[in-house]
Parts: sequence; C-alpha cells; structure tokens
Amino acid sequence: MPDHLSDHFSEDFPFHAPPFDALSPEQQALVRGSLRRVSFPKDAVILTPDADPLHVYVLIKGHVQQLEAGEVVAVYGPADFFAFRAVMAGRASGVLQALDEVEAWQMPGTTARALISGNALFSALVFADLSRRLSAVAESRKSREFLSLMMVQVRDAYIRKPFFVDGSLDLVSVCRLLKAQGLGNALVRDTQDGVERIGMFTTTDLRDALLRDVPPAQLTVRDVAQFTLVSLSADAELSEALLAMIRHRVHRVLVREGDEILGVLSQLDLMSFVSNHSHLIALQVEQASTFEELQRAALQMDSLIALLHSGGARVELIASLVSELHQQIFARLWSFVAPAELVANSCLIVMGSEGRGEQILKTDQDNALLLRDGYVCGELDRSVQRFNQALITFGYPPCPGNIMVTNPLWCQALTGFKDSIRQWLYGADADGPMNLAIFMDARAVAGDASLLRQARDYAHSSMAGSDAFFARFAAAVDQFSAPGGWWTRLASLRAGDDPVFDLKKLGTFPIVHGVRALALEHRLDEVGTTARLRTLASRQHIAQDLARDLTEALHFVMGLKLKNNLHQKQLGQPLDNLTQLSSLGTLDRDLLKDSLAIIKRFRLFLRLHYKLDA
Repeated sequence: MPDHLSDHFSEDFPFHAPPFDALSPEQQALVRGSLRRVSFPKDAVILTPDADPLHVYVLIKGHVQQLEAGEVVAVYGPADFFAFRAVMAGRASGVLQALDEVEAWQMPGTTARALISGNALFSALVFADLSRRLSAVAESRKSREFLSLMMVQVRDAYIRKPFFVDGSLDLVSVCRLLKAQGLGNALVRDTQDGVERIGMFTTTDLRDALLRDVPPAQLTVRDVAQFTLVSLSADAELSEALLAMIRHRVHRVLVREGDEILGVLSQLDLMSFVSNHSHLIALQVEQASTFEELQRAALQMDSLIALLHSGGARVELIASLVSELHQQIFARLWSFVAPAELVANSCLIVMGSEGRGEQILKTDQDNALLLRDGYVCGELDRSVQRFNQALITFGYPPCPGNIMVTNPLWCQALTGFKDSIRQWLYGADADGPMNLAIFMDARAVAGDASLLRQARDYAHSSMAGSDAFFARFAAAVDQFSAPGGWWTRLASLRAGDDPVFDLKKLGTFPIVHGVRALALEHRLDEVGTTARLRTLASRQHIAQDLARDLTEALHFVMGLKLKNNLHQKQLGQPLDNLTQLSSLGTLDRDLLKDSLAIIKRFRLFLRLHYKLDA
C-alpha cells in the first residue's frame, strides 16, 4: 500500500502539459477534487497483473519500471503517467515497480474513465503515449499537430482493401492465396445457421492451427478464424479507432460504410499514419495498381514534408526519407508505362539534387534513360512521354533545362551516352561540364543498374589523370561568389536595406560542386554530398574538421531553403531559392554568416588544391 501524503491539491499537477492540457476547465476541476498525493518506497510493487487496477498515477518524483515476462519494457519518470491502459482493460499487462523513492498523484479509475469517455482528444493523447508507438508529445505545437491527425476520419487513413476467402477453404489453400496476394490476413465469408457472417483469418490463427493435432490441409478456415470482429464507421475519428483497438485488445478493425465493408484498418497502419505518413505512402506506392492510386500517394509527399519539418525532424533525415519515397514512386510509375522488356533492357536514372538525395520539395524533374546497346523498342517514345506527363500530374514540374527522358540527349543507348560523356569532357559546348556534373550525380531507380555503372566507369576512366579538366571543372565554385558587402549586411541589417540571398547559388552550390569535383578526381562511388565528404575525410583527401563543418553548413542552408519554400507554398507563391535576410531571426543570420565563412574557407582550399589562381 502507498503512504498517503495528502488529499490537498497542489498547483504542481501538470495541467499545462499533454495530455492534461487537453482537459476542459470542468474536467480539470474533476481531477482536482479526486487526486491524492501518495508515496512508495524503493522496490515497492505498485501494480501486478493479479491485482485490480483501481488508480492511474502521475509521477512527481522518482522512477517506476514496467516489467513484462521479466523484461523491462518501459521506465517512467517525473511528469510521466501510467496505468491508464490497465484501468481501461481491467488488468495490468505487467508489473509496475518503484526504482527509487517515488511520489505521485493518484487518480481514481472512475475519474480516468470519465475523462477518457468524455474527451476524445485527451483519450487520443493518453493511448498514444501508452502504446509507445508514437514519439512523446513534448511541446504544445507537436501536441496540436498530433491531435489534428487523431481527429482525421478513418476513411482518410490508409485502409487496406478487403480480401475475402470462403469459409470452406482449407488452410493450405488459403495460405497459397495469401502468398499470391502478398497479404498476411484475409476476411472470411461464411454462414452459420443460414445467417451470413464475416470473420478474419490472421497469421496468429495459423499459428494456433498448427498446434492442433489435425493437419492444416484438413482444417477449413472457418474452423480457426475469428468471427467476433470490431467494426467502425468510415466517418469515425482515428482516436475512436485507437480507443476501440485498445479496449477490445485487437490489432485490426473493420471499416464500414453502411453495410459495405470498405476494408481493414490495422493498428500498425494507424500508428504509422499518426507518427509519420512515410510508412503509409510507401505501402500505397507498393500496392498501387492504377495511375490514380499512385498519384494519390505522390500528392501526399508535401504534407509529409511539412509535418516532419514542423515536428522538428532534421533536414538530412527528411531529405533521405523523401528521396527514398520519390525513387519508389518513379520505379512504380515506370513499371506502369514501360513494357517489361523495355524495363529489363534499360536503366531509369534520376540525377542532380534528386540523385544526390538532397531534393526535398518537388522543384523539377532531372531524369534519363540508358538503353542496352542494340536494343530497339517501338514503344520507347510513347513510354517516356507517358512517364514525363504522369510525373507532372504527380506534382513534379518539368525541368527548365529539358534534362528529362523525353529529350533524346538524355534517352539513348549506352554507347551514345559514352559519346556524350566524351563531348562533355573535351567538347566546346558550354553546357558540357554542367551536363557531366548532373550525370555524375545519377542514381539508378529501375531496370538494369549495370548500365549506369558502365557509363560512370567510362567517365572516370576518361577523366583519369586530367588535372587540367578537374581544375576547369572545380573553378565553377566561384561562379556565384558573394560580394564583400555581404558580411556587413549579414552582421547588421540597416533600416530600409533588405537584401535578398540566393540560398542555392551562394549556399549549397559551392559546397555541392566543390565536393563533386573532389569526388570525380578520386573516383568515388558515393553520390550524396554528405557521403562523399565522409569518404573524402576518411581517405584524408580533406581535413576531418572541414568535412564536418561543410556537412553542417550544407544541412543548415538546406533547412533554410526548406523553411522558405514551405512558406512560399503556404502563400501560393512559386518556389525559388531566394530569401529576404530580414525574414531570418538573429540566430539564423549568425548561423548563415558562419556557414558563409565555412564556404569561403572551402573555396580557398579548392583554389590551392587545383591551383585556380595560377
């Protein structure tokens, strides 16, 4: 039993923090009137699965561990709460034990149930924290974002299409069907006493069936499926779905529109939708069977980016995640528009910032197609046109420089590409060096990646030992040098003077291109700027501290660009690389100044390395 310290309410109860900041004044008053302040000595057992869970606890000081099957699954500290799930379920799933001297607010289970049943937002926050599948909602801003997602209707989350099997099928046949469909569960149509019923068969049911004495081939799916299912309306909120799953101890619920079954919502898909839409988008891309389904997934990307950014995710992580999803979308789309023979005899690549994994919002298309020598496809032109047009409808604008598969220069056989590479290296075309730069940032997304490997190897061998070329190539880092006045303007913006800063020309480009020049010189396989810097530093081609500083500067400027572009999207403005310095706070201006100093140091390194001043 806990020591009873006081029935007197203290103002240090965390009404200002989630989930209690979601309570109404009346609900706060209910809490105030029912709280007790209690203490537990070190090692005291607060709750076990054998005891009736009568209270919820909010820690004031000390720590409590939760053990299940002898393993620690959670540790709670000051301001954390626990036992909500136990109170709602009527039984604790494990042992709760004090790790040191503990003081806590003790709330009666009746109060907790009243709050949960009377406040959907509060219940959503409580069960999200209890599930441990979502990151803690530590700030009110994140809390609002989370709550807004939990208020989304079930129909707008990712609902898996229903896959039905007849209840008379044997388990082996059902498993074959599931394998063919790439699924782990199925809905079961059956009748009992002349009444139609719907059940669900999952891998858990298969496990239990295998433990029976009857061979699986002699068991029908109706013998092992579960027919007591939880259903929700498609108009229900996600918070209701989560509460239903926890209350009924199920991982999946049926989603209905009247008498029609729209599909199945799983706990994993619900949690993924709320925590970061990326898992759902990847699933939608993988399972898309039409242009419309794939387009729906692609058009969710900007919302995902905004959510991740507002939630404080680091820009490099956002870029990496988005790049992976973009490539999956491109590959899936290519499989829709190109005959299988064309896919097998070609390599679809993305280039430039997309290839490096550094393009976040959709600014343009940089793609190309390498064809196997000797392969001819009558559907080629139609396929690349459909690919290009579909990407436009997916929100990827066409490339202003026409660096796309619809341009014959960027859609040719391997031998032709090699000829183009040689022209870019030694020809008189002013666009040659930049075309080469774009191509050397290529990444294969579909088809035979060995074609890209051969083209890249040819480029490296053609450049080998050409110090003069590397010097000409690297010299472009000074193409957009900032005038000396930038330093004083950054240090203090004068009244009425609001300079515009080009985040690409003066920020990311000199880092990206300088690192690209070093990567070409040393024949690196890495494509991303950060990965190239890491390898250059590990091989002692660049100082470790400079590589680290350049990485931080790149990510800072990328973050500024993303923030600026998201603001432009919100205002309905076209996306560009320009930002008003007056829009930057003092800290961002100082960090930009530091970043420019790092870029200046890198330019000096490149001038010395390539003897650009000679």
